[in-house]
Amino acid sequence: MGKTNGRPEVENVNLDLDHELPASSGSAERTEAPAAGAEAAVADSELQKLRAERDSLLDRLARTQAEFENARRRTLKEQQDFRDYAAADAIKSLLPVLDSFERALQVKADASEFRSGVDLIYKQLQTALEKLSLQPIKANGEPFNPHYHEAIEMVDTTAAPDHQVIEELQRGYKFKDRLLRPAMVKVARNPGK
Repeated sequence: MGKTNGRPEVENVNLDLDHELPASSGSAERTEAPAAGAEAAVADSELQKLRAERDSLLDRLARTQAEFENARRRTLKEQQDFRDYAAADAIKSLLPVLDSFERALQVKADASEFRSGVDLIYKQLQTALEKLSLQPIKANGEPFNPHYHEAIEMVDTTAAPDHQVIEELQRGYKFKDRLLRPAMVKVARNPGK
């Protein structure tokens, strides 16, 4: 081998390119193709799993929403039934009073007998309402209480202490410690005290 122009002289070698093995880059492409197919298969199976999980969760969500709506409807119906039957119990306790009024209106009697019958019916009604936890508010002779009394008139008087109820115009009522209606009253205003 000789040198020409500072380069080593390469012998002219005849290469048989038709019978050569493929270059290393070609063999890498062939091994990558099956690897890419395997990755795609894994990605497809993961995608299928995620879709199945999503579908399952959406189904559970739809069922839960339906159960919630059914429970809400059931609760509203139960509350309405409770109110209806609570009113029915109250009305049932008042039926004997209604019966007594009907009997009193059918009897032809004088005024004193009619009065005593109405008094009995009034006591019967009071008893029925007390069983339902209805309580009258005390007013006459009591100090004025704006929580339970509604002052209709202030009356100047020396016969009663200042701010004392001197007359009840309409009775007030409480139901289980809740004010249903305040008592309408006249209240004393005593300028001397």
